Amino acid sequence: MAQFRDTLLDANDMSNAGESAVNSVPPLLGSRAHDADANGRNRTIGDILAELRDLTAEQVAKALSYQQEKGVRFGEAAVALGFASNDDVLFALSRQFQYPYAPEERRRTGPELVALNEPFSSAAENFRALRSQLMVRVFREGGPRPALAVISPDSGDGKTYAASNLAVTFAQLGGRTLLVDADMRGPRVHEVFGLRNAAGLSSILSGRTDKQVIQQVAGLPSLFVLPVGTTPPNPLELVERPAFGLLMRELSSKFDHVIVDTPAAVYGSDAAVIAAKCGAAIVIARKDMSSTDALRELVAALQGTSTKMAGAVFNQR
Repeated sequence: MAQFRDTLLDANDMSNAGESAVNSVPPLLGSRAHDADANGRNRTIGDILAELRDLTAEQVAKALSYQQEKGVRFGEAAVALGFASNDDVLFALSRQFQYPYAPEERRRTGPELVALNEPFSSAAENFRALRSQLMVRVFREGGPRPALAVISPDSGDGKTYAASNLAVTFAQLGGRTLLVDADMRGPRVHEVFGLRNAAGLSSILSGRTDKQVIQQVAGLPSLFVLPVGTTPPNPLELVERPAFGLLMRELSSKFDHVIVDTPAAVYGSDAAVIAAKCGAAIVIARKDMSSTDALRELVAALQGTSTKMAGAVFNQR
């Protein structure tokens, strides 16, 4: 898995070294999601583990007895007696503290989602640190929030990995977050999240909108994904149309945070066009792979536009 620095570099320093789609946005899920979280938050670890593992009254009593005898927490007692796993305890804690934690089957199908699968890991902490800096630099309170394009010079830089995990961390704050796959040359976001890809962004921009183009991510009520859909033969022309800019502005008004994955710059000017219409961008560079010239060229392509360059992140795998 790629690892990322938890510090953003200023872009200057780095260079020196459709309304119809909005109608398909799902309604707010606040009340139901909040009630479920509140139920977990107000219950004990023992209650949650008992329900999760279908523990009998006798097993609960044994765990309580072990807890008192050894002076440990109930979760530790349940693990020691073989009634639960460490993963079960982490899941119970996530329920109590309203922190999304992926079930085991989700971790098998989406191993790249470290922020969701391993929320207490150093990799996830790096993404949270990156999120904190973006909150200060891009998503400030009190004003219109741009969409954030994740761009990189070449394929394999870790752009989709970064965009997906950033989207997860923003959704973990509780606000409605949308991840848009605008890489209409080699889309992967739907694979990362295990979602349908029959219709999506390309359908919207070509006027063939499906009502269900935006999908909610299972287990993370605040996160939504707009996949590419059918890969079009004219991706650059689609994002250059005014409809794309209008769509980004409308989605930014409907969601708290919008993260946009893009094609690598090596395939053309798509990334620069998308970033300019999003309003903000962050560059992903791969350590020992990305050339300085390619990075300079990518940043230069956005100079003179209204795009706010948030900085650069180095993929250190």
